[in-house]
Amino acid sequence: MKEDAMMAEQGTAYHVPVLLKESVDGLNIGQGGCYVDVTFGGGGHSREIMSRLDRNGHLYSFDQDADAEKNAEGFDAERFTFVRSNFRFLKNFLKYHGVEQIDGLLADLGVSSHHFDDSERGFSFRFEGKLDMRMNQRAGLTAADVVNTYDEKQLADVFYLYGELKQSRKLAAAIVKARQAKMVVTIGDFLEIVKPFFRNEREKKELAKVFQALRIEVNHEMDALRDMLKGATEMLRPGGRLVVITYHSLEDRIVKNLMKTGNVEGKEDKDFFGRVNTPYRLVNRQVIVPSEEEMLQNPRSRSAKLRVAERV
Repeated sequence: MKEDAMMAEQGTAYHVPVLLKESVDGLNIGQGGCYVDVTFGGGGHSREIMSRLDRNGHLYSFDQDADAEKNAEGFDAERFTFVRSNFRFLKNFLKYHGVEQIDGLLADLGVSSHHFDDSERGFSFRFEGKLDMRMNQRAGLTAADVVNTYDEKQLADVFYLYGELKQSRKLAAAIVKARQAKMVVTIGDFLEIVKPFFRNEREKKELAKVFQALRIEVNHEMDALRDMLKGATEMLRPGGRLVVITYHSLEDRIVKNLMKTGNVEGKEDKDFFGRVNTPYRLVNRQVIVPSEEEMLQNPRSRSAKLRVAERV
């Protein structure tokens, strides 16, 4: 019991799970089933799933972050497997572990509080530090690499597509001009360039969009999400549940399209009677959002949307 309490405290410090009961309820867990949490983080959702499994059940949890892997220490190794990998490789790793079908998959697409609060990771404009933003610090371009090497059009596309920023072209032009005089290395360097474009009353919201755009590009989040959802669709058994928590319109659109039409583009394939051919049945036709109480206790949950679908 003491170990469980320590694990719970460690996970809570790392990240407060959003829509915890609602999302795990959405999995419709069978005690002896096989489930996947593709966003382990602090382990909050995984811990709740484990509490509903008997000794015949098993949970596979994915996370590419080294700090998250530490939070997996203490879980029951006979019923739990941690996979240190990007969730886009979901199918490959499940096959590697001998899994042919799963009964449910949960994805909480939000960035852990831990990442925003760690100045060394470069996810937040609230702290000074290196402009990094990599979820997996073992590989890939950093945000500084993107800012210093992408051409003006590429940068403008990143800010427009992933941040939905109207000033995307102006921001890109300013960055390209500034880096000719000095490389952009730190968060401070970057803020010095982009802050003048935003009014004081809108500054925090606009900067959040800028940092979101860079983070999505650095971690290839949209491509990874598409790959994961494709893998989930192939691995879920009939009657299995897909449960996804989204936080911004880009990822929510992809999830919504998949659940309604069976593909991330949202292209409808109808039969002779006009019915859409899709591998999913919507469990909640209206998105589930956090309660007022949860939003007050955990401000990061305010933009969360929960969607649940069942494999047919």
